[in-house]
Amino acid sequence: MLPIQLLVFIFGLIIGSFLNVVILRIGEKSLFGRSGCMSCGKKLRWFELIPVFSFLLQKGKCRQCGNKISWQYPVVEILTASIFLLIFNYQFLIFNANSQSEFASLYPIPYTLYPHLIYLWVVFSILIAITVYDIHHKIIPDVLVFLFVGVSFIGLLFGVLGEITWTNLLAGPILATPFALLWLISQGKWIGFGDAKLALGIGWFMGLIDGVSSIILAFWIGAVFGILLVLLSKVNTLFFLKKHFTIKSEIPFAPFLILGMVLIFFFGWDILGIKLVVSSW
Repeated sequence: MLPIQLLVFIFGLIIGSFLNVVILRIGEKSLFGRSGCMSCGKKLRWFELIPVFSFLLQKGKCRQCGNKISWQYPVVEILTASIFLLIFNYQFLIFNANSQSEFASLYPIPYTLYPHLIYLWVVFSILIAITVYDIHHKIIPDVLVFLFVGVSFIGLLFGVLGEITWTNLLAGPILATPFALLWLISQGKWIGFGDAKLALGIGWFMGLIDGVSSIILAFWIGAVFGILLVLLSKVNTLFFLKKHFTIKSEIPFAPFLILGMVLIFFFGWDILGIKLVVSSW
């Protein structure tokens, strides 16, 4: 019998493959139908659709036309599998010392706890799809962000990650308001309205204190990333490379918001000592 961690990882690879389809077909009438090569249109056979392995066996190229297959496919599959395994271990095994979950030390896992695990897998799957889509298109699809907001709110109402309090209920609107104001004042030039919707879901999923920490961390990471891009652009200019970034270059912010949220969720960092101040009251 395969170790349960390996089964979780394989399951994550399969879901990652499905997320690639979702990212590619958002806006189309259906997510179903046979996959094909983006260059020649050849319909793929089952052995060409095995997550990661098909990409490696075909050396990243289409068997029909020889054109390169995007690295997005194996990256998303491995990322999803790794996140699934990390969530599994966070809830039930390796993070026992840091996890606040009452289920953390239970093994083997009772069937009554699977809904809690599946809920987290669903949330992070949506976030992966939002991240990749925003990186490619610099826009957050409404269907994905509203799905994240809805799932986060349902989780809050059912107390999946904690008690239902007025603070947690108001966390979403409180975190979303500054983004909405920035969008309104700049008429969408400084930040997209999709980021405000995403912040709404982050507030309901993380709660007020962890949500604020997530957003502060996102701004820090985004600032460092932006500075590095400008510096690398200077190097590229010296070597006569075409890619050029400036301080005015458009950079999608959703990936930073999601990365900040993920880091706070798993590691529980207390940015600016907010929890310490609240606990002392």
